[in-house]
Amino acid sequence: MAKALFHKSQRVFVKPVGTWALVEKVIPHWVKDVEEPLRVTYCVGLGRDFTGAELVSEEVMHGRDRMKNDQNASGNDWRIQRVKNRWQEGDDTSSHPYPGTFPVVMTDENDWGGWRVPGSEYDRDPHRIEHQARLIVNSPKMLKICRMIAEMAAQSPDALPAQLQPAVKHCKLILRHVYDITDTPRQAAE
Repeated sequence: MAKALFHKSQRVFVKPVGTWALVEKVIPHWVKDVEEPLRVTYCVGLGRDFTGAELVSEEVMHGRDRMKNDQNASGNDWRIQRVKNRWQEGDDTSSHPYPGTFPVVMTDENDWGGWRVPGSEYDRDPHRIEHQARLIVNSPKMLKICRMIAEMAAQSPDALPAQLQPAVKHCKLILRHVYDITDTPRQAAE
């Protein structure tokens, strides 16, 4: 038997998608002559219903659990896959870094979700798109480093060299922008 783990209008982190959402509906799945629902799923407005195991409450995301869930949900396993260009052959794209293919960043362990660009945009500037793909793949690692710098500065602010103070300030702004989606972006890249 299942019990609801989340309630309507609760803010949750959707692990397969890697984003925050509000629970729109709690959907119990009943069986005749059973007092409790067999399972409970949640509609969060992302196109399909999610189970409780695929969602994380906002409270759990704070503190140490935030780092653990962040690694599981948004990935140290992001990777670039080369996808065959269906519209152009390798001969037509010999100036591209990888002729006949384009990058797709897979952010899901099942190779479902990710980042990609339209072929026309890739044709316009393939080197820029390749750079963006490498940047996106490495962003979870850079975020982890940013978090470590901010935590070290918070633990011993007096031991922080003056040259690192602007970097720590930028790290804090980046972390705030990534985790506080209601906060407007500040000048993190000044």
